[in-house]
Order: sequence, then structure tokens, then C-alpha cells
Amino acid sequence: MAAEKQFETKVKKFLKGKGCWSLKYWGGASYTKSGIPDLLVSCSGKFIGIELKAPKGRPSPLQIVNLRDIDRSGGYAILLYPDDYALFQDLIQYIQTGERKKAGQCYELLKSKWEHFENKLKRGE
Repeated sequence: MAAEKQFETKVKKFLKGKGCWSLKYWGGASYTKSGIPDLLVSCSGKFIGIELKAPKGRPSPLQIVNLRDIDRSGGYAILLYPDDYALFQDLIQYIQTGERKKAGQCYELLKSKWEHFENKLKRGE
């Protein structure tokens, strides 16, 4: 869990430095909804839900459902691993500069991470 917390701190610092608003969400406690992404972000008018994972972390089925729902509603739904941090930084840069095509390409690569787990769930793995 320490690795995930360190990664979270790194991501929050990066977002703050870029002028993005973010909120750390603690799900599963009393009066909170489970499966909500770890970070809820507004950046250049775009909504981004970020579920942070340590290198070998796996999302829960409910986290996948929420990421899919964010994506279907037009937001950016990201399952973020440390190995994808540079790609995530590129995505934020492209969102902020209005480079929609490049942002879309970065997002599709990041989106494939949770889609991989969604497909495994559909197959019953």
C-alpha cells in the first residue's frame, strides 16, 4: 500500500503544478460510495477519474464499472499504474493545449488498461 500512496502523492503534485483541481476520494467508509476512483479531477474543463494502482494492483469489478460509466458519460476514466505515468503526463499536457487528437491517442492507450480487466470479467476470469 505504501507504493500506491507514494504514487498518489506524485500524481497529485503533478496535477497541482499543472493548475488542475483534484479531490482524493475514500470509498467504502460509512456514508461513502464504493468503487469511486481515487482521484476526481477537473483539468481545463475536463473531468478525469483516476484509479491509482501499485505495479501489481488489480481493480475491483465495481471500480471497472465506475470507470466505464465515466468514459460513457464523456469523461476521462483512467486506471493509472506507475509505468504509465509519462503517458498520463502527456495526456494532461494535450488536454491543456487543446490537442484533441493527441489527447485522444493517449487516452485510448490508458483506457486499454481498464478495458483489459473489463474483458477478463466478461470472460469470467
